[in-house]
Amino acid sequence: MNRFLSFAFGLLFSSTLLFSCKKDDPETPAPSVESGPYLILKLHFDEDQERLDNFGNPAVVPSGHATQTPQFNTMSAHYAELIPNALTWLGEGEVLYEGPETTAGGDLAIDFDQAVLVGEGEVFQRIPLSSIAAGDYEYLRMSLSYQNFDISLQASGINLDGTLAGFIGYNNYITSYTIEGDVVEVNGNKLQGYWGFESDFGVVEGQAPEGATTVVNPLWDSSPIPPGSCLVTGEFPEALSITGNETEDIEVLVSLSVNNSFEWIDTNDDGIYQPGENEPVVDMGIRGMIPSVQE
Repeated sequence: MNRFLSFAFGLLFSSTLLFSCKKDDPETPAPSVESGPYLILKLHFDEDQERLDNFGNPAVVPSGHATQTPQFNTMSAHYAELIPNALTWLGEGEVLYEGPETTAGGDLAIDFDQAVLVGEGEVFQRIPLSSIAAGDYEYLRMSLSYQNFDISLQASGINLDGTLAGFIGYNNYITSYTIEGDVVEVNGNKLQGYWGFESDFGVVEGQAPEGATTVVNPLWDSSPIPPGSCLVTGEFPEALSITGNETEDIEVLVSLSVNNSFEWIDTNDDGIYQPGENEPVVDMGIRGMIPSVQE
């Protein structure tokens, strides 16, 4: 069993809440020794897709909070798995991709230096279909780990645009990262919810509260995920069928709901993000996922 799944199962079975809740070349996945045809995963950021909560229900913005829909630049994932049905537990489906991990920062963490970053409509991974067991798969599960997006804000009465780099994986080892133009040195581990924000006023860093990042899993009762992970689960409109006799690629568009996914405490109730007015970020989790086979 790989280290990520070992970590995840450790969290899952130790939790008493079991049934409650290279950077510079993003378009080139790691080469495979196998040939095609391939299962191709592409990402799409949908601002109109339904905004869901952790359990896959329509989400309501809490009183005293405000939201906005970011303009996404790039995203990365650490893990991808096809699961046949709602009773398939984590790791029991067809694992398509596992990102590199490291203990360089102490505890096991996602190695951000080796993350594959992709933008709208770009290929995240190509997986040889010959490596996937034949069968019908009703769901896709992906562990999202990093996102970079633009938002609007106000500082000293001036309306500005800024760029946020958010780390939503379970644990992230980061030497450094570039938000837009500035490089932020970390050289250590950062837990889920760590972020850096760049605007005309420079760079600020922060940490969302533990457990605050929304992770949509409509299968919570039958196929739970470990707390602190970002294992988003989405259902295919029609099951993905792998016969084992494919002669052409199968392209899956992974549509991610970014509908008002950036959320903060709105201390003055004006709906404008004002980080200088003690308005902390509380959530930047993706608000749903719909994978679909493209004809």
